[in-house]
Amino acid sequence: MKLSTLNALSQADFVQHLAGLFEHSPWIVQHTWSARPFASREALHTALLDTVRQADTAAQLALICAHPDLAGKAAEQGQLTRESTQEQASAGLHHCTPAELAEIRELNRAYREKFGFPFILAVKGRSKHEILQIFRQRLNNPRSTEFDQALQQIAHITRLRLHDLIEE
Repeated sequence: MKLSTLNALSQADFVQHLAGLFEHSPWIVQHTWSARPFASREALHTALLDTVRQADTAAQLALICAHPDLAGKAAEQGQLTRESTQEQASAGLHHCTPAELAEIRELNRAYREKFGFPFILAVKGRSKHEILQIFRQRLNNPRSTEFDQALQQIAHITRLRLHDLIEE
């Protein structure tokens, strides 16, 4: 969809079209609608991220927690969003060996136990090896660093998704 068309949409249509940007968190798009018109895709992205930044910590944590575990139960049961399914598949996470899958499950468990939220990484364009390496490294960070890192990764994910959805 062209940006000019998006700018002209009703709030309901705007939210529906951008529903896949943030995992199960339509409130971000709903709040951002009132900032229209957007001069560019980047201006839209900035406005969306401003909405996230202005939210309280509880809302930010809920956004983070709305993300699925990498190659987790939701993926196995076909319950990922279309966007997450495509991104995880592009990184080869749907073709893990039993050993890789066991390691990812253990990393997911350890990460959630330590930080209280899922590991988030923009996996599009990354290899399984690279993802596992980053996952292992980030487990050593303090919670505050990982909270910030999760929000930064969500920003990167939404930039990639927005690029696929909107033409300038």
